[in-house]
Amino acid sequence: MSRVAKEPVSIPSGVEINFANGVVRVKGPKGELSQALHETVDMVQEDGSLNFKAKNDEAWAMAGTMRALVNNMVTGVSNGFEKKLTIIGVGYRAAVKGKDLDLTLGFSHPVAYPIPEGITIECPSQTEIVIKGANKQHVGQVAAEIRRYRPPEPYKGKGVRYADEHVVMKEAKKK
Repeated sequence: MSRVAKEPVSIPSGVEINFANGVVRVKGPKGELSQALHETVDMVQEDGSLNFKAKNDEAWAMAGTMRALVNNMVTGVSNGFEKKLTIIGVGYRAAVKGKDLDLTLGFSHPVAYPIPEGITIECPSQTEIVIKGANKQHVGQVAAEIRRYRPPEPYKGKGVRYADEHVVMKEAKKK
């Protein structure tokens, strides 16, 4: 039995949940998300919470997965998710211009990253990027795509990194 699936998902006020034709739709102040429920999992809505049950003993892992996905949807439409990136390096900077994120990362050309729908990107300073959105997976994917342009290198630590990321530095070659 899954420990995650046993835990009910509490529904905060202002969040509506509709379940029809095997699809869960969650609507809240930050947006609307939908997820197809796996056929081996049952979802029951009762007094402000959602409970998940597996239809057979082999499906408890999937019940835990579905519970986690629906819980992330509820959290996303009520509070939202955010990831912070930090840019380290001389002359490295970021700025939001219209629907693009302009990155100067030491290449011979500037990098323009188009901001996808449902995601907002802010630059409080030239070396900080804050990515916000209702869908946890999309926020993480956008952060990973931006980081992929210039991952932190291990000798000086230059590049784009997550704000909470620790980069293990290597020692330079000795003569």
